[in-house]
Amino acid sequence: MNLEQLRREYARETLDESTVDPDPLTQFGLWFAEAQQADLLDPNAMTLATATPAGRPSARVVLLKGVDHGGFVFYTDYRSRKSQELDTNPWAALLFYWGELERQVRITGRVSRVAQEMSEAYFMSRPLGSQLGAWASHQSAVLPARAELEARLRQLAARFAEVPVPLPPHWGGWRLEPEEFEFWQGRESRLHDRVRYRRNETTWTIDRLSP
Repeated sequence: MNLEQLRREYARETLDESTVDPDPLTQFGLWFAEAQQADLLDPNAMTLATATPAGRPSARVVLLKGVDHGGFVFYTDYRSRKSQELDTNPWAALLFYWGELERQVRITGRVSRVAQEMSEAYFMSRPLGSQLGAWASHQSAVLPARAELEARLRQLAARFAEVPVPLPPHWGGWRLEPEEFEFWQGRESRLHDRVRYRRNETTWTIDRLSP
């Protein structure tokens, strides 16, 4: 395995700070629409990076389930490692990587839990299996054997066989309110285009960063 020889040129598109939308959420929407039109696998997949108060980081891929001027929303178990870290250190980073388009979007900001009504509305839209799974799994806890998880799932399927599955008290959404965006477009010779937005009260400051 010779990783040093794994390389390719990036030459699909360009990105100019003078032509991007002044609103980063609008710019994100334009790029996200292009990712959808390109039939990418899971264009809403994003890496979520969190850290403990002591600065120990962790990262995982989650799915974006909502975006508006309030921020970026995803759902998870509030008992999970990510939620525990967000509860104690409410700052996080998101990364979208659309390799086929030679693009990345980095977003950082403060997080907070969404209203229970919003979590409940989304939970009720999920497939039955996903609803039962949210009850069956204590995310990030040690699981002695998969058979134990499957047994809990069967018990829950019987319990809720005749009634709607309610929102678990330990499950819901998080919203990241952006303070900074970076849009990255791959370019030849690693001289990539990087455009940064930084929140300035009610407006955004736009800069080009060195590759």
